[in-house]
Amino acid sequence: MASKVLDLLYWRDVGTTGLVFTGLVVGLACLFQLSAITILSNLGLGIMAFTLPVRFLYKAMALVRLGDGSHPFQSYLDEDRTLTDEDTVRMAEQIVLLIATAVTELKRLFFIDSIMDSVKFVVFLYLLTYVGVQANGLTLVMTGVICAFSLPLLYRLQQERIDKIVKAIKKLVEKITEIVDLVVSLAKPPPAPAPSPAPTPKLKQKTK
Repeated sequence: MASKVLDLLYWRDVGTTGLVFTGLVVGLACLFQLSAITILSNLGLGIMAFTLPVRFLYKAMALVRLGDGSHPFQSYLDEDRTLTDEDTVRMAEQIVLLIATAVTELKRLFFIDSIMDSVKFVVFLYLLTYVGVQANGLTLVMTGVICAFSLPLLYRLQQERIDKIVKAIKKLVEKITEIVDLVVSLAKPPPAPAPSPAPTPKLKQKTK
């Protein structure tokens, strides 16, 4: 499954990727004007408007003995898309693992396990408030789809130049992180000195 998704994103099969990309963009664009139920029902009607006449045509050709009576979509019907018990358990485990990881990470950020990570999270949430004012969720989804299909192709075409830019950005981020860590360490109060141990009383020896 993952390899098929990568093949689509990297345009290894231009025809299939173009079809999927166009379908996603057109479908999301339709959601700006129509509801999801309307789009899905019209899509189903469009598919049935093609498959039903073709099935009737093959059936009529078989009745007048112009065809062998084979089903025109038998190859699609024979495809086994059922999930085995192992596949179902594996997918369920992956979903549970993703949810547990997300909950653990959010708990770590909200309850300030790391000051630096929590500050980054606050900045990210603050920027999201501006994004939410300028665009709705559907616009963000469409932008994400376009970026998902465009950025891997751009990286493949300009890999060397992009790698240089990424290395420079990483160095800049590391320097800024070091400066912030230094400021945070200087702002922390010095640790309290450890209490000195109490002197042990000496026992006087009795003289005879």
